[in-house]
Amino acid sequence: MTATPTKLFLACAGLAAVLAAAPAAAQGPSYPDHPVRLVVPFAAGGATDVLGRLLAVGLGEKLGQSVVVENKPGASTVIGATQVAKAAPDGYTLLLAASTTLTLNPAIRQGLAYDPVKSFTPLGLVADMSLVLVANPEVPVSSLKDLVTQAKASPDKFSYGSFGAGSSVHFGGEMLKAATGTRMVHVPFNGSAPSLTALAGGQVQVAVDTVVASLPLIKGGKIKPLAVLSAQRLPALPQVPTVAESGYPGFQMGTWFALMAPAGLPAPVQQKLEKALAEVANAPATKARMVELGLTPAYGNGAAVRARVEKELPEMRAVAARADIRVE
Repeated sequence: MTATPTKLFLACAGLAAVLAAAPAAAQGPSYPDHPVRLVVPFAAGGATDVLGRLLAVGLGEKLGQSVVVENKPGASTVIGATQVAKAAPDGYTLLLAASTTLTLNPAIRQGLAYDPVKSFTPLGLVADMSLVLVANPEVPVSSLKDLVTQAKASPDKFSYGSFGAGSSVHFGGEMLKAATGTRMVHVPFNGSAPSLTALAGGQVQVAVDTVVASLPLIKGGKIKPLAVLSAQRLPALPQVPTVAESGYPGFQMGTWFALMAPAGLPAPVQQKLEKALAEVANAPATKARMVELGLTPAYGNGAAVRARVEKELPEMRAVAARADIRVE
């Protein structure tokens, strides 16, 4: 029995398909084979955006594909984080998450559209950003001790500014009040610029803000630092003591950043991304640029991200409950 031309064609086509698939199967998935999107849930131009672009360039070089930054600001990172949580877990959509995303929003927002642990595959910690307590130059205090003494003598005499209700600096201010046993009135602003402008203009006496936003005004003499909220003194402000050094041992509050992917990321893709991030984040040039931005290099692997969230989230829930911090 002879094969018809049609049967011969189909047999050859099938054999060709098998032969073509064999090398691909042997090589495994060729991730990435097109550009990767990095969602930065902050507006363009700030320190976080610059950090995202720094990572994007480095990751692109390691992965052999361009990594494109997409700014998705809004609702304290909720908009960008939700978008990534709902994206396909294929390694082509990543998120530069902040501690706001992973430990503050879940502590103060009901009905959040993502879970900080279950919705993401953590790839690694990237950097810390320290917070600083600053005062108007005309306020007659030169240290945290001075502020506490005066605030206790006249409860609610002092107002402290922050760049938003439920922000890291709002949490920092409330943690300071609890640690020092003082009462101060919280005045939230819509961003660091209006908050620090109000401080320099005397509308509030003190404020908590990031060292990145505060440093230019400190150097210009428009505001003065009283204490940093980090565990150690900052290279950018070596003369400014920590809150812990100022009489409150163990005190620490800051913000931090981590690279995340949607939950369910295939293990080979996760491993490739974790390896690339480790190489980029630990590169001397990357670390130097972070320091220039006022950030503290703080690489840790995916497991370190999960551990940090699991430790910090209950602590932030306790602060939120004590200070009645809620966002409807």
